[in-house]
Amino acid sequence: MSNAQDFKNRVPITIAIMLATVMQSLDTTIANVALPHMQGSVSASAEQITWVLTSYIVAGAIMTPLSGWLSDRIGRKRVFLISIGGFTIASMLCGIATSLPEIVLFRLLQGVCGAALMPLAQSVLLDINPKEKHGQAMAVWGMGAILGPLLGPAVGGYFTENFSWRWCFYINLPIGVLAFLGVLFFLSKDGQSQAKKFDFLGFGMLTLFIAGLQMMLDRGPSQDWFQSREIWTEVILAAIGLWVFIVHTATTSHPFFDPYLLRDRNFLTACIFGFFVGILLFATTALLPPLMQVVLGYPVLTSGLVSMPRGLGSMTAMFIVGRLSNRVGTRNMLLAGLAVSILSYWEMSHFDLSMSSGPLIVAGILQGFGMGMVFVPMTILAFATLPIRLRPEGSSAFTLMRNLGASVGISITNALLVANTSTMHASLAAKIIPSNAVVHAAATHGGIDLSTVGGLSALNSEITRQATMVAYLDDFRLMFFIAIACIPLLLMMRKPRRAPGAEPEPIHAAVE
Repeated sequence: MSNAQDFKNRVPITIAIMLATVMQSLDTTIANVALPHMQGSVSASAEQITWVLTSYIVAGAIMTPLSGWLSDRIGRKRVFLISIGGFTIASMLCGIATSLPEIVLFRLLQGVCGAALMPLAQSVLLDINPKEKHGQAMAVWGMGAILGPLLGPAVGGYFTENFSWRWCFYINLPIGVLAFLGVLFFLSKDGQSQAKKFDFLGFGMLTLFIAGLQMMLDRGPSQDWFQSREIWTEVILAAIGLWVFIVHTATTSHPFFDPYLLRDRNFLTACIFGFFVGILLFATTALLPPLMQVVLGYPVLTSGLVSMPRGLGSMTAMFIVGRLSNRVGTRNMLLAGLAVSILSYWEMSHFDLSMSSGPLIVAGILQGFGMGMVFVPMTILAFATLPIRLRPEGSSAFTLMRNLGASVGISITNALLVANTSTMHASLAAKIIPSNAVVHAAATHGGIDLSTVGGLSALNSEITRQATMVAYLDDFRLMFFIAIACIPLLLMMRKPRRAPGAEPEPIHAAVE
């Protein structure tokens, strides 16, 4: 709950917490393009270096649900300061790390400290703005939440190519210091809220489910999925955790998440919607850099620059949505955003190996614009009918669902990419006979001598490239159908009405 001073300091508070949001969201993807350089620097294998990403994701996913309870227990400002300070220090430690265990440990610390930044930033922006400005506030927050992952590959590619992979972490230091000082001086101190009893069993089982699911998704592709005992162990632990959490939440008098969250239809529908948005947004972000670098042969920096227009599309959409949020129905904006996103995935499903960067840029702008149109109204609907007292807890659950969607989407699309590439390679290879006159003519035109071992190896590489492109197109078609499948969810959302405790505080009128 915010006081009069927070409303007067709305602008500096917004700048401070958005710096923290961008810092945290940027780190979800900025290290991706630097992994090969990190691998050589710390003498790690290709499988070992993925723990740099896995440790961050798992720690963040586990700690996100705890941010609401911590905010009530020790105060939102204290949680913010601890999170920003810890994240900044952990970033510095990642930058100076000299071994794989060190960098994994410090990335784990980054995930723990950064988990609360996104949901608490969302909660603060809702509290320091009157209800009629929630659309603009969520547009600002959405820019930080979306632009970070979108711009991460470009920023990471620039620093890695021109300086060192360590600067992917050092860049957080000035941002973190400014964010810390802004929160320290401008956000009012809030005392402990109602002393809600902590549900150790509920949190423990939720943690077991999230950790098991994340580990299964992250380790599945490298462990051949269900052919591995490790994956089966993680699946069983995740299933046990989810089952006990559901039963415990339904029967205990003090559950970890307030049951009212499930009774609010708009919030529940928005969480489901957010899960699929996480799939669509983050899976694409993970797929496009390797497509451009490995298949199309773009340098790291070029692939990052080609990805940047997607961020410009998102910024444009959020600026428009912020202006129209009080004039156009939120469901209409969601439908328009989905329509643009569907168009972008349709465009992406028609990529080919001979294309220039033009189709990539056009599809990126469309996708960024569509996601920007979806993100803000989805957030507005999620909290429009939710009581103010549940905003921190609701923000945690909402962020958790979107993060789970991101993990599921990345893992499924990567797994399908590997499987479909193998299947298509076998199919293409079976139809290509070197003695065939047409094949021989095409190989000769391409400068490949099929009478040599090197020529046959080059032919196999081209088959692999063609098969990989087909597999990427299959992933983009999957996302095309997922976006279409989201449309019926709009029918479940109702026009926002004032919920008990959700009305603006009386101080709003005084400040305005």
